[in-house]
Amino acid sequence: MSTAPLLFLNDGNRIPQLGLGTWQVLDRQVSETLGTAFNAGYRSIDTAAIYNNETAIGEALCRCSIPREQIFITTKVWNSDQGFDNTLKAFDKSLARLGLDYADLYLIHWPAPALGRYVDTWRALIRLRQEGRVRSIGVSNFNIAHLQHLIDETGVTPAINQIELHPQFAQTELRAFHAGHGIRTESSSPLAQGGAVLKSAVPARIARKHGRTPAQIILRWHIELGLAATPKATTPEHIHENAGIFDFKLDPADIAALGTLDTGRRLGPNPDTFSPSVS
Repeated sequence: MSTAPLLFLNDGNRIPQLGLGTWQVLDRQVSETLGTAFNAGYRSIDTAAIYNNETAIGEALCRCSIPREQIFITTKVWNSDQGFDNTLKAFDKSLARLGLDYADLYLIHWPAPALGRYVDTWRALIRLRQEGRVRSIGVSNFNIAHLQHLIDETGVTPAINQIELHPQFAQTELRAFHAGHGIRTESSSPLAQGGAVLKSAVPARIARKHGRTPAQIILRWHIELGLAATPKATTPEHIHENAGIFDFKLDPADIAALGTLDTGRRLGPNPDTFSPSVS
């Protein structure tokens, strides 16, 4: 078993450095997937309203023997539910589906700037934190301009920005902004959705040197950079493989070599232009 280290957030709370991403995890897969993940040492589960699996995750949590306070649950408000009142209602629904009294982290899933609602949505998250219904609040897929606008308008800095981040899209400038403002960076799609980066010669070479898999090398890269990461996995093999990254370290030369893979091209939508109608 390998339980991830905890990272401090700017509000004093802590998040496990490795979590289980559940995007595209079907209801019928949730129970076995979470059971395997908990046995492998995972204590952080990342979901969202738009994933349509909050109810199944809630049922799995109800059957889990691990104390609630030892499990970190993240969910997110979807674009169509943005706005102050809508967000409060959306949170109520997410919490009911999850069967929880509180969430550990609630995120604005996308800025959806064309809607012009993310500041009011952020004010709703601030209210939820004040009421103790969520421990930490943050955002997902926000660029620098979106983050700065939130801070300027409300004076409240997100605890986390969960963003697409992997060796082929390292987000160096955005990570520097996070560091300067005390925002924790959390990597979504940390394995680049299992694409070309896993077949690249660089992680393969480093994997041979350390006696690991390319996926473990890439996830360890996130750990070495001080990032939180939420790789999706559903098979026991991949769940345990992803968890087995805390008993070795990369060399500085390994980090530098992985840094050469950055193309500056994202796999997912651009947050500046992403349409709220896209699910």
